Amino acid sequence: MTETTRRTVVLGAGSAGLAVVLTACASYGDPATQASAEPLPEEPSSAAPKKKAKAKALADTSDIPSGGGKIFESQKVVVTQPQEGEFRAFSAVCTHQGCTVASVSNGTINCPCHGSKFDIADGSVAGGPAGDPLPEKKIKVDGDKIMLA
Repeated sequence: MTETTRRTVVLGAGSAGLAVVLTACASYGDPATQASAEPLPEEPSSAAPKKKAKAKALADTSDIPSGGGKIFESQKVVVTQPQEGEFRAFSAVCTHQGCTVASVSNGTINCPCHGSKFDIADGSVAGGPAGDPLPEKKIKVDGDKIMLA
């Protein structure tokens, strides 16, 4: 009897795999093997205009203390009310090294990492080590709601 070697088994398996690949490639592009797909329906050209999504309120005006502010960590925004009825918003990311500011008190927005302080009225540096002001963010006050613009 003939002895089956490991080399014979590997060559046999490789040859069988090669035969399968070549058979599959031989029918590639053959119209008989192509699936017939119906064309996708076109969108109607007179589609109704989409409604503009209503902006979600960031806060109520009553949430922002006069002479103070509130930090919205998830939006990286701090909203202040330097004077009664005047609302401002700034980035809550300190310009010194990127920490998120942690509090608003005594007329300043305060960073806990290195002690930088920013003025609540205009975001300017009130105390270092930060050298640049907080960037202003656009907000819209609609009635008693404050929204990012």
